[in-house]
Amino acid sequence: MTLIDRKSAARHLSEAKRVVVKVGSALLVDAEKGRLNRSWLEGFAADVARLHKRGQEVILVSSGAIALGRRHLGLAPGKLRLEESQASAAVGQIRLAHAYKELLDVHEITVAQILLTLGDTEQRRRYLNARGTLNTLLSLGAVPVINENDTVATAEIRYGDNDRLAARVAQMVGADCLVLLSDIDGLYTANPQVNPNAEFISRVLEISPEIEAMAGGVTSDMGTGGMQTKIAAAKIAVGAGCHLCIAKGAVEHPLKRIEEGARCTWFVPTSTPVATRKQWIAGTLRPSGAIAVDEGAVRALMGGKSLLPAGVTKAVGRFERGDTVSILGPDGVEVARGICAYSDGDAARIIGRKSADIEKVLGFRGRDEIVHRDDLVLLRVM
Repeated sequence: MTLIDRKSAARHLSEAKRVVVKVGSALLVDAEKGRLNRSWLEGFAADVARLHKRGQEVILVSSGAIALGRRHLGLAPGKLRLEESQASAAVGQIRLAHAYKELLDVHEITVAQILLTLGDTEQRRRYLNARGTLNTLLSLGAVPVINENDTVATAEIRYGDNDRLAARVAQMVGADCLVLLSDIDGLYTANPQVNPNAEFISRVLEISPEIEAMAGGVTSDMGTGGMQTKIAAAKIAVGAGCHLCIAKGAVEHPLKRIEEGARCTWFVPTSTPVATRKQWIAGTLRPSGAIAVDEGAVRALMGGKSLLPAGVTKAVGRFERGDTVSILGPDGVEVARGICAYSDGDAARIIGRKSADIEKVLGFRGRDEIVHRDDLVLLRVM
């Protein structure tokens, strides 16, 4: 791929509305001193600020807490026991969060810290709560900094690496682009540290068994990931309609360099995040329940609007917040399908009400829409 081609591919980053960037421990922490690599982080913060200034929403998934904390606890080099890793994470996370806050404060950017465990992206209610928090922070102009909650997670309930965590986050928030900043500039046909004849791959259109076979082992003493985890992350991201980039991070202004045509590997999805999400909704074999609507609501849905409580006439069956439901017209025929923002019980209580009345009726302020248009797919055209 030529420089011009690489710059063209970099539009996946520069034109993305929502970007997730994963930063590894080896980039953030000086391996010899066990201290924060401040000069690198200052340049990276400037990159994030540049994206933020031009209106892009940015989420950071950052390793480094354990690597930072172990030095302050005086732990010897080498593999840590689980409880030592958890203690190191507890100490290091404070320093890591403070560093991001301090450096992004310079650019007048608000930073939020979120610690996730595996269950937060696998269990429906926790997933919805985490997604809602992230979407709200982004809408308010903040930059969330996410790490795995290593202080409480055990080996059995961990992601094990932040590559896959970043992919789950990108999937959760419908990101357009995920950048994995690594100690290598992309994917090769073999491990280039072992095989000097390994060929660089600039673009992957399909993650075939041959592509998976090219992944090697862990390349950094400080991190837990390797090319295998990046391929696993690419599967998740691409499946969610998100472009994924593996790029060398150990350079000044790594995101800017990608946009200027630095060599990297792009994994290309076949559809957008919204299209992928709607395909999944439409393909739900058994909706959990149904919502009947009036003729005015049907016309609004056909015009690209969300489903509001005022247009609902009845809730049918049992369903929880986050379940897929059928939306039935006055004739009982399914006109659409979507993810409901309320349980059947709460939906029944706000039927026919204005959105402004929801808090008064339910005692809490939920979404204005019973089904948001981004979570809805039409099945019938009038």
